[in-house]
Amino acid sequence: MGRRGSGALVVLAVLLGVLAGCSSSDGDDGQADDAAADANGEAPEIGAPIEVDVPEGLLPFPSDRFTVPDGSTDTGIRLDLPVEAMPVNVDGVPVDPSAWNLVDGFSPGGPLVASVPGVDLDASDAPPITDLASSLEDDSPIVLVEAETGERHPFWAELDANDTGDEEPLLFVRPAENLAEGRTYLVGLRGLVDEDGSPIGADPAFVALRDNRASGVPEVEDQREAMDEVFAGLAGAGVDRDELQLAWSFTVASERSLSERMLHIRDDAFATLGDAAPTFEVADVAVDPEPGVARRINGTIEVPLYLTEDGAPGTSFNGVDEVGDLPEVNGTHQAGFLCIVPTPALDEPALPSLYGHGLLGSRAEVAGAGVAIGAEQNVASCAVDWIGMATEDTGNVARTLQDMSGFETIADRLQQGFLDFLWLGRAMTHEQGLVADPAFQGPDGEPLLDTGELVFVGNSQGGILGGGLTAVAQDWTRAVLGVPAMNYSTLLDRSVDYEPYAPVMAEAYPARSDQVTNLALAQVLWDRGEANGYAHHLTTDPYADTPEHDVLLFEAFGDHQVHNIATENMARTVDGLLLADPGLEDGRHPSDDPWFGLEQVGQLPRGEGYDGSVLVVWDFGTPTWPLGNVPNDQGDDPHGAGADVEAVRTMVADFLRGDFFDPCGAEPCQTPPID
Repeated sequence: MGRRGSGALVVLAVLLGVLAGCSSSDGDDGQADDAAADANGEAPEIGAPIEVDVPEGLLPFPSDRFTVPDGSTDTGIRLDLPVEAMPVNVDGVPVDPSAWNLVDGFSPGGPLVASVPGVDLDASDAPPITDLASSLEDDSPIVLVEAETGERHPFWAELDANDTGDEEPLLFVRPAENLAEGRTYLVGLRGLVDEDGSPIGADPAFVALRDNRASGVPEVEDQREAMDEVFAGLAGAGVDRDELQLAWSFTVASERSLSERMLHIRDDAFATLGDAAPTFEVADVAVDPEPGVARRINGTIEVPLYLTEDGAPGTSFNGVDEVGDLPEVNGTHQAGFLCIVPTPALDEPALPSLYGHGLLGSRAEVAGAGVAIGAEQNVASCAVDWIGMATEDTGNVARTLQDMSGFETIADRLQQGFLDFLWLGRAMTHEQGLVADPAFQGPDGEPLLDTGELVFVGNSQGGILGGGLTAVAQDWTRAVLGVPAMNYSTLLDRSVDYEPYAPVMAEAYPARSDQVTNLALAQVLWDRGEANGYAHHLTTDPYADTPEHDVLLFEAFGDHQVHNIATENMARTVDGLLLADPGLEDGRHPSDDPWFGLEQVGQLPRGEGYDGSVLVVWDFGTPTWPLGNVPNDQGDDPHGAGADVEAVRTMVADFLRGDFFDPCGAEPCQTPPID
């Protein structure tokens, strides 16, 4: 649907949901010969009236029908989601749209969701996850078109495999790489059939607009001009108006909307710091606590706070109430840190590395992850908790799943967590920072850290969030993102890690359609705290006053926790990334063209002083993943197996030091099946 004016009434919010694509009750799409639209998208004369039903909800989502003009934003609009159309939990509490209505567009990678009862995607020959290229073919029954250029964007279509049986499964159209920031896209569905091959009927409200038939409903009539633009745009891309079963438009959030808050708190905080070192305090030091470790150091670092109150779980950005508001500093908070200094650092200063921990974990994980690579490669690893999605946030995450109104507290805390990491990184590289404390000095007072460089390593959640963090980092240019991805709205249903949490939301929002809508809504805000909102700027198109970055993405094939398709979507989005061909043995990947959209080379570049970004796929023998939006639970989970392979650890350390030595050469990277 197109854009509408402000001041929506309840009836408008509910009425516009009719464009979700539900079948008409009699199975007739309501077309009349004298009302058929011509192929160039122009509207015919007004035809006979048609009766319109009034279902509720936000579907199809995302859609420009729930936006209003706003000249202060970079897209010229902002979201205007009416509370009456939002999901309602079992306590009768609707999701409060206030935080969403400060945004100037939708997620660049979130799912496009519609209700198309009875559709059979196989019978319709819709683009599957195994053939992304088919989404670009002229006769694709589903099209995703950039409105200004008319170019098609790759995607796959799938029906929700997690439907409860009480509802028709929803249709997902998932971008195979992120959409361009600030651009408007058109979605068109045509030629969809049921399992018997019979055409799916269009909803009467959509028919009224497509065929220019009178609806008798002012709120629908108000959409005609905007929808005529959608029809014309699709016609220009080769999709005839009269064959459409459903169509709508949506606008992607701008670069500014996605990143401005994070860049503001970064720049504001470091401007205040100036040339000084961050203030920190060492709490305790364990000397030679285990083989390969010279020091295990706990402490706290004082970081400017941009959250309300004391910044605890459940708080949000301070001073952000209206469109364009930026977070205001609210004193400081003490972020706990843990550093692992390897034994070789006693002979030569170690390469300092920040470490990003896993799902709802803590900085304590660095004590495991940092030991082997530290001892072998002389890498010192330090970490803070990734607040927003750390162990201490578990309760707030559970509360949010029961009332999604509070989701901004997760997104905002994640961005404060970014700043905590940046602050610790500055302390690791400043001559008056950590190395000025005896805990980080050798017997003769020599520094145990090489303050001339800094790198980042994040695994699992640390790789997902670490993509966003690295994109805004000014103090490092190289990062290794282990078993990473982006876009939690794609990941969650496909991860075994979400299985304990899904019932929490299901209890609060029993309708599967509400659960799906909640996750799609969440991604709009989540983008500011994970790689999905920053991936376009991770490498060669950096933000202002930010260097370019080289990244290594490490995918464990068949991963049970971070699904490969989301890793590969990230790889397609990140500019300039290379993949060795073959990435896997023939037949291992379920896709017809496993590396669609990626730049493949016969062998990855090798040598000292390597500049560039790479994707390395490692096969540990795990069975391939299922095609639907469900987790892979077959075989042994390879999620953390790379840490046990010396060749992987060596490759990681070489890359971090600016070199790259692909241990697999021209062959796929393989390790025998894990025990």
